[in-house]
Amino acid sequence: MCSVLVFLQSQTLTNLSMNSQNSRRDFLKKTALATAGASLLPLSSFAQAKRKNKLPAWKGFNLLDFFSHNPDQGRPTKPDYLTWIADWGFDFVRVPISYPSYLDIDRTRPIRPDEVLNFDESRLEKVDQLVEKSIKQGLHVSLNLHRAPGFCINAGFEEPYNLWKDQEALDAFCAHWEMWAKRYKGISSKKLSFDLVNEPFQRENPNDQHSPGGPVDVADYHRVAKAALERIKSVKKSRLVIADGNGGGGIAVPELADLDLSQSCRGYHPFPISHYKAGWVYKDPSTVPPVDWPLPQGEKTLDIDNIRQYYAPWKALIDQGVGVHCGECGCYNQTPHKVFLAWFGDVLQVLKEMEVGFGIWEFSGAFGVMNSGRKDVEYEDWYGEKLDRKFLELLRRQI
Repeated sequence: MCSVLVFLQSQTLTNLSMNSQNSRRDFLKKTALATAGASLLPLSSFAQAKRKNKLPAWKGFNLLDFFSHNPDQGRPTKPDYLTWIADWGFDFVRVPISYPSYLDIDRTRPIRPDEVLNFDESRLEKVDQLVEKSIKQGLHVSLNLHRAPGFCINAGFEEPYNLWKDQEALDAFCAHWEMWAKRYKGISSKKLSFDLVNEPFQRENPNDQHSPGGPVDVADYHRVAKAALERIKSVKKSRLVIADGNGGGGIAVPELADLDLSQSCRGYHPFPISHYKAGWVYKDPSTVPPVDWPLPQGEKTLDIDNIRQYYAPWKALIDQGVGVHCGECGCYNQTPHKVFLAWFGDVLQVLKEMEVGFGIWEFSGAFGVMNSGRKDVEYEDWYGEKLDRKFLELLRRQI
């Protein structure tokens, strides 16, 4: 989720993506020239020097109905929202799910290992309903475990084990995906895909939101992704499966290229703009300096060419035949609207050059086109909702 990336991580993201473990070196030797060249090319050359993206360039939004571990605190998608999304020309929704939301458990205490498979049919049916309604509107649905057994990038609660290290957690993770695979076996992969786990990240203390950490060891990520992929494919071989970028979603993972996986990047670079004055990022948001676009950063200025450099490792994945989609992107509502639109227009331009689609973090809410709560927007009344027409039209120009 957008709230989980930390400022320090964002400042080092590009360097991390080019300086990973030894297993990455062979890949980089083969793609270094193409990647470096792509990052420095002007717009026209950058757009032309490419291999076609294997994934469709779906464009749409995340729906947060099951984002909370407590189903009573979900944010139900209004039926009209799906209609508007489709009528406006979008074709994609991502559904990030906290796995306890569909379990029959005691939510007054931390979940126990013996409870993680207590599936509640009545709650699963609510997911079914959202999936069915979305598909009926012609929207591709990406089902994502935002909180999985043993991991969530939004810590602050107690998981009984560690997905990246403990076999018991991996077994439960695979069991959840097997359940979903069987439940939706009859739905075409053209209509439904699975996004394994949101924004892999490894903290020293997985249950402490502020514990230091970084990218998951790629050997651990490969082992977890491979196990879940095999379990899903054992049910439906044609199911499309996606793995999020490492280190909180932003780092391309060429080490997974030997698996039948596409990958999902993020659209939050540079982070000081996308998460300007976000209370979950900064202890004292009032001390955050103003932002502009292009963005001065010390002796350099970040502009669209810097965005291209940031996405160069993702373009290298596409050139290697790996499908790429941007599962989350957007901007918190404290960024000045004019700055947000100027910056995000460049983000969308670079994604378009790579033929990569996107999912805005939410449809209605602080990152959304609807009811964002921005103080510097003249909203359009849209059937009783507050529509950011300028943001909507910026997105629709990409369709």
